[in-house]
Amino acid sequence: MTTTLETPLRATAAFPEEVVTQSHVRDVTLPGGAGTMALLTLDNGFDHTKPTTFGPAGIAGLEAAVRRLHARAEAGEIQAVGITGKPFVFAVGADLKAVAGATSRDQALDVARAGHRAFAAFMDLPVPTFAFVNGAAMGGGVEIALACDHRTISSGVPAVALPETFLGLVPGWGGCYLLPRLVGPQAALTVIVENPMNTNRVLKGPQAAALGMADAVFEPADFLEESLAWAARVVTGQVAVPRPNRTTDEAEWDAALKKAKGLVLSKTGGASPAPLRALELVRAARTATREEAFAAEDEALADLVMGDELRAGLYAFDLVQRRAKRPAGAPDKALARKVGKVGVVGAGLMASQLALLFVQRLKVPVVLTDLDQERVDKGVAWVHGELRTQAEKGRLSPDGLNRLTALVTGSTSKDGFADADVVIEAVFEEMSVKKTVFAQVEEVVSDECVLMTNTSSLSVTQMAADLRHPERVVGFHFFNPVAVMPLVEIVTGEATGEVALATAFATGKALKKTCILVKDSPSFIVNRLLGRWMGEVAKVVDEGTPLEVADSAFAGLAPMPPFHLLGLVGPAIALHNNETLAAAFPDRFYVSPGLQRIVEAGKGSIYRYDGGAPQVDEEVRALMPAPTEPVVLGVEEIRERVLSVIADEARRMLDEGVVREPMDLDLAMITGAGFQFWNGGILPLLDRTGVSEKVTGRRFLPAGVASVPTPA
Repeated sequence: MTTTLETPLRATAAFPEEVVTQSHVRDVTLPGGAGTMALLTLDNGFDHTKPTTFGPAGIAGLEAAVRRLHARAEAGEIQAVGITGKPFVFAVGADLKAVAGATSRDQALDVARAGHRAFAAFMDLPVPTFAFVNGAAMGGGVEIALACDHRTISSGVPAVALPETFLGLVPGWGGCYLLPRLVGPQAALTVIVENPMNTNRVLKGPQAAALGMADAVFEPADFLEESLAWAARVVTGQVAVPRPNRTTDEAEWDAALKKAKGLVLSKTGGASPAPLRALELVRAARTATREEAFAAEDEALADLVMGDELRAGLYAFDLVQRRAKRPAGAPDKALARKVGKVGVVGAGLMASQLALLFVQRLKVPVVLTDLDQERVDKGVAWVHGELRTQAEKGRLSPDGLNRLTALVTGSTSKDGFADADVVIEAVFEEMSVKKTVFAQVEEVVSDECVLMTNTSSLSVTQMAADLRHPERVVGFHFFNPVAVMPLVEIVTGEATGEVALATAFATGKALKKTCILVKDSPSFIVNRLLGRWMGEVAKVVDEGTPLEVADSAFAGLAPMPPFHLLGLVGPAIALHNNETLAAAFPDRFYVSPGLQRIVEAGKGSIYRYDGGAPQVDEEVRALMPAPTEPVVLGVEEIRERVLSVIADEARRMLDEGVVREPMDLDLAMITGAGFQFWNGGILPLLDRTGVSEKVTGRRFLPAGVASVPTPA
């Protein structure tokens, strides 16, 4: 028996863009005489590249399907109900387009209540219920699994998460109530708050099971068969699944919530209401009834859906999921040169990271060069060592290890570049050095070879000016660490040709990076905005504000405190970037005497990390200026001052055509610097706080793009 519920017309009319998830039901005979299971499969009719989501029509269809199953269960036709997903995907939560389409609190409340009704119907079935989590499960996908009595999970599941607070929402279809009561408050808050606050970390299938989110783990090859056999043993009583009461220890809940709140405040500074609201819901879950908890989740969702933080989060999500895949200004991909071999000039850490990425993603020969054999050998050895580590972790087969290792070689000569299709330099950030390198490379490579520079701040136009073929030079700026940071700034010099540009975009896509087209200009996008930000913060400190106070001003507004970031980037690199920008724009960019002294003293970090809370290195503090008439600013004054200069610089960059549209600035700051989703990157925050209009006379984005739309 197989049935498919038709899409309710009212819901379809309300959200016509919804990709409707259908609820397909078929009867399965359980082994061992356990009876019949009605197995419901969630499927939106697309392959795994368009994951299954829950919109109003899909939710209504699910509820209708479950209510029919309720009648069949009462009639004795079925002895169990299971739910699973299409291949590789269980379900990944609410349809965000439907969420974004809500223009009133009542609409948002309707969506919240609809999800709860459907999931509660599942919880109220009079027979045992099972979730067979066969693929990615996020948000509402996790919550429908939690609504079941029992759960199995595939060891191959790549992602299990409740990412809502990362976007500006809460797990609002039962997650804040059901998860802590199932696995305990500490484990639940890891999933609900800690992982989202840490760059939206996800769990793999076995990790989710280890936390108690699943009762059994099976291999992907026979996952459904093994899950059905296990379910049969549960139905017949051969397998008992203990469910200890997790709500009795109030002290345990208080400790877990206190720890989680500390994390939230350190990450957000209270600027994002969603994680704090989630903590309230989890606290109440210990003693609340299901009806009380679900009603509280409804109210929280309705409030947050009508808040600007969520709308900024949805805007950021759209940038990363859609705009990043269709880069503005990218030329016809048919013009791209096929890359069959890559040369890397340099064998230091950055160059070695590039070589590793190229060989992993492109699986083509990669040749590193440097000034002496010792450096070359060190660079090649590093790449080989990283490949071996991946093989030891099971991420690379023995044959794959041998193949990739053989593809990475090194030499002190650039002759190995003769048949390279792309050569990228990653040498010292000095124009004369880079010009010399490209002149040497041009003597060896073919006329068609594309030359890429990983410069973080220097002029691509100037770098290419003396070459016979300046049209083949293009900026290809990665961010450190190369394997982790998604962004590549593709910089077009005045002479850069379409073939070089197309090859850069095609290569970036093959490397699975987010590529943004940038006009050749000092420090491009991320480093220019960060340079203005860091310069202004340094000026505040040089004028007399304590360093710790300056750092504390940016919780929730930037990915990390500025002087922590300075230590991560390296004081010498930060100083070079600011000196480059100050040379280009001396009226706006500040070069800190304090930072100059720190670099001269050879200090690599501002803080000491000796265990416990980080402490400012007192030797660094002694190097800072000591003004005779210090000006000490408060947190709010620092924030407004720094956000004001960022607004000024962003407007100038847009006016200069550094990028095509404001969205590219936000995409760059999110993927290249880790700026938060709930702020939409940076521009929605400037609009929301009124800084944009105060400084530049207008908003960066139209009202409603990354904020709550005004009702018609």
